Amino acid sequence: MKGGKSKAETRSSKLSVTKKPAKGAGRSKAAAKDPNKPKRPASAFFVFMEDFRETFKKEHPKNKSVAAVGKAAGDKWKSLSDAEKAPYVAKAEKRKVDYEKNMKAYNKKLVHQVSIERRTMIKKLKFGSTSIDGCKDLSGFFYLVL
Repeated sequence: MKGGKSKAETRSSKLSVTKKPAKGAGRSKAAAKDPNKPKRPASAFFVFMEDFRETFKKEHPKNKSVAAVGKAAGDKWKSLSDAEKAPYVAKAEKRKVDYEKNMKAYNKKLVHQVSIERRTMIKKLKFGSTSIDGCKDLSGFFYLVL
């Protein structure tokens, strides 16, 4: 055979494993999460799960499977009537109201922090600082929209 590949060479090339790049290798890093931000409230089902886990552990002390607990809780939740779900829904609504109140306070604090940072940046520009956060040679006058 002139210039062609033998059957053995083509088979081995077909069977060889090509490595793909790892997932997320080309992605940029996500922004860091603020540890002071309030956590979202649990839904009515997860409020129910808090109570159900305790009773399930008492009834089945040897069962360590998280999946078994979740499956049993899901089946139990589906079988409950609206009247039986009402206390859990009420607890979830109360937590949601508290969360919204905490988020308003958090956002107000966050906006205040940002406005302080903007004021310091304006002061640096007005009073002759030629570098802001590592940027050098700032010539001219900048107007910042507040």
